[in-house]
Amino acid sequence: MTDETRRDGLIAALRAADAVRFGEFELSHGGTSDYYVDKYLFETDPECLTHIANAFADRLAASDATLAGVALGAVPLVAVTATELGRPYVIARKQAKEYGTGNRIEGRLEEGEPVVVIEDIATTGQSAVDAVEALRAAGARVDRVVVVVDREEGATELLADHDVELEALVTASELLTDHEE
Repeated sequence: MTDETRRDGLIAALRAADAVRFGEFELSHGGTSDYYVDKYLFETDPECLTHIANAFADRLAASDATLAGVALGAVPLVAVTATELGRPYVIARKQAKEYGTGNRIEGRLEEGEPVVVIEDIATTGQSAVDAVEALRAAGARVDRVVVVVDREEGATELLADHDVELEALVTASELLTDHEE
């Protein structure tokens, strides 16, 4: 299956799950947008998850890096991708929990281990940068973040400033363009 065919299938699945909405929306970084990609609708839809897991697995198959998902949104994504690849994963919390082990990174991670971060949606890229910094502080080597949707609002540039490459399964431009031929 070609990347274009896979991308078009994912776009169709996102639309079928009603994950793309139009109107006036406030975003987590405080800005507003005339569209919203509802990650919880696509992360709880089995067809979308299958498309995402397959696409991420294709992109990551050549790498032996450990997978990391950003809590909470990317946890289902990293779990299905890890299952598809037969590979372990870790979870990067937004902050260390205040009970139990108090870990910010959950799962097994060795010093110097290569890690690829999986994220749901990139807007400014700040949550991905925060996860990368937490993983690096825990000893991981991180130079790549893969996302389902890049809203194309600065995430690529911010991550590049931290020596991290952003790869998207779908960009906002592709998602919002009418793909009917």
